[in-house]
Amino acid sequence: MPELDPSDPDAAVVPADGAASSLATSDAATLEGGPLPGVPTSGKARSLWSDAWHDLRRNPVFVVSALIILFLVLIALWPGLIASGNPLQCDLAKAQEGSQPGHPFGFDTQGCDVYTRTVHGARASITVGICATAGAALLGSVLGGLAGFFGGWWDALLSRIADVFFGIPIILGGLVFLSVVTGGSLWPVVGFIVLLGWPQISRIARGSVVTARQHDYVQAARALGAGNTRLLLRHIAPNAVAPVIVVATIALGTYIALEATLSFLGVGLKPPTVSWGIDISNASTQIRNAPHMLLWPAGALSITVLAFIMLGDAVRDALDPKLR
Repeated sequence: MPELDPSDPDAAVVPADGAASSLATSDAATLEGGPLPGVPTSGKARSLWSDAWHDLRRNPVFVVSALIILFLVLIALWPGLIASGNPLQCDLAKAQEGSQPGHPFGFDTQGCDVYTRTVHGARASITVGICATAGAALLGSVLGGLAGFFGGWWDALLSRIADVFFGIPIILGGLVFLSVVTGGSLWPVVGFIVLLGWPQISRIARGSVVTARQHDYVQAARALGAGNTRLLLRHIAPNAVAPVIVVATIALGTYIALEATLSFLGVGLKPPTVSWGIDISNASTQIRNAPHMLLWPAGALSITVLAFIMLGDAVRDALDPKLR
């Protein structure tokens, strides 16, 4: 080993093999009289996802919202767990009557049990929200990721197309689109939301990919001969997907509210589908005579949207390194 010149300011003492890690560990452990806060003193350092999960489990906002969403998903899959009646079985003799034994939410204008319809309405709303979010996130991530990675004319073309969709008022677009595509089933509503929802996620994905593409590990992988497919799937996508997940989680609650709005306007879901938006629309004209018809489905819708927005906020806080 060559001798070091003490007069050379650039000279440094290089620890022997195996000493560098122990030296760094001891320095970190003794700095300020103890271990650095937030730095694990033993074991392997946590990744972004494990660190985020560690924070989420201790966040009361995440715990409460996750429990509410889990309950809503369960009753959407198996509404018979808490409501054994038929939401389409009505008795006109009980129209607009209030709470009764076995019917805690009363009856609507057709004599249908409001409690049963509120429970069964979760299926349509949550199905639309999840399917629309998955479709918009998949389409937006693929198009935005490719635009951010390759750039050039593809990036410019996608940006201009996204600008066109951003200029369409979502309610007006829904009235026009769903008036042409009739049927009143779930899938036209899901298709419309995906059509107008992908540009937002596309821009988020594009920005994340552009940022990740400039990192040193991507340049090193390219220098070692990694192809475009490997760079995208192995190096860029895992490090660019976090903002997309945050935006998609928050957007899910917005899409559920949008489905209810379109159903309220008469262009979304239609009978015999059971939906909170349909029940709110039917109850809006009778709010003075029978307010219970409106309060329960509107309350269920509000709680659901709030739960998903709270979940998205908690996930954003856990995945944002600036908030640590």
